[in-house]
Amino acid sequence: MAYLRISRHYIHTAVLLFAGAEGLLLVLAPFLGYYFRFGDWAPVSGLIIPAIVFAAVLVGSMLAMGVYESRIRDGFAGMMLRTAVAVFLLGAMATALLSYVVPTIAIGRGVLLLTTMTAFVLLALWRWLTWELLSEDVFRRRVLVLGTGPRASRIASRMRRRADQRAFRLIGFVDLGAGSAHNEVAAYDARTLEVDGPLADFCSDHGVHEIVVAVDERRRNQDAAGGIPLDDLMECRLRGIEVCDVQQFIEREGRKIDIDLLRPSWMVFSDGFVSNGWQARTKRTFDVAASLLLLLVTWPIMLLAALAIWIEGRFREPVLYLQERVGLNGNLFNIMKFRSMSVDAEQAGEAVWASQNDPRITRVGGVLRKTRIDELPQLFNVLRGDMSFVGPRPERPVFVDELNEKIPYYDQRHRVKPGITGWAQLCYPYGASVEDAKQKLQYDLYYLKNHSLLLDLIILLQTVEVVLVGDGAR
Repeated sequence: MAYLRISRHYIHTAVLLFAGAEGLLLVLAPFLGYYFRFGDWAPVSGLIIPAIVFAAVLVGSMLAMGVYESRIRDGFAGMMLRTAVAVFLLGAMATALLSYVVPTIAIGRGVLLLTTMTAFVLLALWRWLTWELLSEDVFRRRVLVLGTGPRASRIASRMRRRADQRAFRLIGFVDLGAGSAHNEVAAYDARTLEVDGPLADFCSDHGVHEIVVAVDERRRNQDAAGGIPLDDLMECRLRGIEVCDVQQFIEREGRKIDIDLLRPSWMVFSDGFVSNGWQARTKRTFDVAASLLLLLVTWPIMLLAALAIWIEGRFREPVLYLQERVGLNGNLFNIMKFRSMSVDAEQAGEAVWASQNDPRITRVGGVLRKTRIDELPQLFNVLRGDMSFVGPRPERPVFVDELNEKIPYYDQRHRVKPGITGWAQLCYPYGASVEDAKQKLQYDLYYLKNHSLLLDLIILLQTVEVVLVGDGAR
């Protein structure tokens, strides 16, 4: 099983296995640190709780830094660089803070230093062994796509890279007899296969674990060219081979909803896009608690940011910037941000998309945007109830009117409260055009369909990586 679905969110099984195994390994680090410090073993009863807390903090820090996904993206060196930041910066700071708040789980400073170094060495050795001994394909399923037309090309064009195939290996695309004129996957150097004989036998011979149905003409029967071979697919299912639709496959592997394949009926009948009073109350409680906690931690940073803006503006220009945005159900509200652009940023009175290296951004504003400090005043919007901590980013009314006309389903993103951070902000760079807005909408729809407290926590954890690395900030 390549994925587990928890609270409607797909989590790669390999991530859970590696995180669990490394969590158990990290429990040993405090005991080794104690031994290196004092030359004797600590009593298990006295150190086991701090050791478990230390391991949990480090695993959380590595998840926040995208360590487990970086095995695919960045290779061994990139993975260990992220691990170093997670262990020595995030993990050590979080452990020290928890030890201050809850003294009973504290690890002495000398022991903590040795424990942190030992943990990094243990992780490096474990990663090197698993890298050498385990093949990339151990946790990846072999996938066969039925179809070579426009629907199949959505996979061929968007999932060609190794980083896109985290949990699967694409065997090829099956031409169901529609003819070469309808073969659109060839433009992406995709492998086209012909099946001679029963499809189930072909899948068994090639070790196929899953079939993705990406046939364009779904109303035809199995005897028509390009139609769905229903009997063959049923035989495959009876032999234990999974069968899924292309939309479901893209949602699971790309963590987005492909709006070019989307049908309104699918939104109504799918296993998502639901909410209830308990979920709303839980989310509101989480928003208020997280906002108050973050304000408590970041108020000195906010004070310094305000002072820097005030000084750069020669004590005459405003520190905060209020701008009208579209919120839940299309209602308007004023969003609060630290001013990061010059006061005459829109002299003509017309809304303008932000751009790369935008000349309107001030020197202090550039730093605030890169570090996302300019977003911190929005915590007061969350406390007021205008926004949530996690959700789609709110846009200006003039942009929303334009995008509603050009992008189907765009108004659906206003079914939930906008957020300070969100799934689209993690998965796609800063948007500055209609096409960018369309791409980000696909991730917003995934969040709208599958939103839960678990997904909110995952987004908050991974936002740490965005803040530290700077991806997506403009």
